Amino acid sequence: MSSTLFRTKKVEQSIQDTEEPEHALRRSLSALDLTVFGVGVIIGTGIFVLTGAVARDTAGPAVSLSFVVAGVVCALAALCYAEFASTVPVAGSAYTFSYASIGELAAWTIGWDLVLEFALGTAVVAVGWSGYFRSFLANNIGWHIPAQLGGRDGAGGFGFDICAAVLVLVLTSILVLGMKLSARVTQVVVAIKLIVVLIVIIAGAFIVNSANYDPFVPPSEPTPSGSSLKAPLIQLMFGWAPSNFGVLGVFTGASIVFFAFIGFDVVATAAEETRNPQRDMPRGIIGSLFICTVLYVAVSIVVTGMQKYRKLSVEAPLAEAFKSTGHPWYAGLISFGATIGLITVCMILLLGQTRVFFAMSRDGLLPRFFSRTHPRFRTPYRPTILLGVIIAIVSGFTSLRTLGELVNIGTLFAFIVVAISVIILRRTRPDLHRAFRTPWVPVIPIVSVCASLWLMLNLPAETWIRFAIWMAIGFVVYFLYGRSHSRLAPREETTPDTARPPGGTAG
Repeated sequence: MSSTLFRTKKVEQSIQDTEEPEHALRRSLSALDLTVFGVGVIIGTGIFVLTGAVARDTAGPAVSLSFVVAGVVCALAALCYAEFASTVPVAGSAYTFSYASIGELAAWTIGWDLVLEFALGTAVVAVGWSGYFRSFLANNIGWHIPAQLGGRDGAGGFGFDICAAVLVLVLTSILVLGMKLSARVTQVVVAIKLIVVLIVIIAGAFIVNSANYDPFVPPSEPTPSGSSLKAPLIQLMFGWAPSNFGVLGVFTGASIVFFAFIGFDVVATAAEETRNPQRDMPRGIIGSLFICTVLYVAVSIVVTGMQKYRKLSVEAPLAEAFKSTGHPWYAGLISFGATIGLITVCMILLLGQTRVFFAMSRDGLLPRFFSRTHPRFRTPYRPTILLGVIIAIVSGFTSLRTLGELVNIGTLFAFIVVAISVIILRRTRPDLHRAFRTPWVPVIPIVSVCASLWLMLNLPAETWIRFAIWMAIGFVVYFLYGRSHSRLAPREETTPDTARPPGGTAG
């Protein structure tokens, strides 16, 4: 049994699967498209929402350092992702990478993890977009969405967020129609979003009051008494009293604002739809991450300099900071930019999830019914429609902060698996052509593992419990269905696919 859990799928077999007409995706993306996708999904919730919450409650003006820490962790992981995406240009991202190196059980585990990460990420961003959109309609047009259709916060604790659900369904339709259309929509939206962000940085720099930076790293404060499960796991492990601010507050803040960087790994899921993945995947992954890190740090420095961190808004920190300094016009512009900008974040997270689901179904770990592409658009329309409808429903009842932390732990876990996979594949398949090579292997991957694990330990203990429950469900599904239906399963364990024989295992 242990041999079946660690059976690997050869890189050559993975690439060969992409050439099957019924299961092939159209290659239409360039390096610019990938970079725009990365920037489009990364710049969003982090700048428009999380900056204020983390600065006010966790790190103070040192939230800029939290962004730096999170950016460094992502950069280490990005180097590993870039090597894999250029070597194994197949849909599925970390799922595909671990299948080629560690084995099937690890691949299933990370695939199951990514499905949760991208699904909840899409729902969280859709709800965040809905809040900005409803605010924009109310403040600028005078239209008010009924409380029962504005989410559960607007109707006495219960309601359905119709705006978030409709957004997900519209984006689902765009993704079904084709990647190139998705790329064109993203380019237009990202251009608007970048203009708004640059205006915030430039205009805000002239309003900064240096007194607001004092103290830059606020002294540590004990957190209010409550459930110990809400404290970071590392504090519970070592008996530390739960606290905010101070040096530990910077790291705790980094584990939260890490949500703002989720996206560059989504670029890797589009490897199979890239015209020249060996050259363009590293450029898209690393380029988008660098651009966004610089913008994040600049915005966080400006916004905490404009308004004292204790007074920052949690819902719309940038807009409220400009209002507090007597510049309401900029506040309206930011609300518009957030309303437009979060659309791409939602779309690309949905894109990433459908590609992982598609790759898993093509390998037989999920029903093969979902691995057929549309005869005209060459997109995985079946999983796109299924997941789009499910997420549209879930987004109507989403709790932002709780699910946001769950997304973070799932992403960091994926980073760890990819870093380990780089080390393993270097040893088991040194013959593979690598258009991009992660420098200083195994040092960089090991540091990446440690950095990701550190941020995971700074997440609340209750987040770990929820994550463990989800993974336990995944193991049940794998042993009841995936293990026996895998295309790598021996013939006596499953009915072979009549379309083509199951693949072999790596030596």
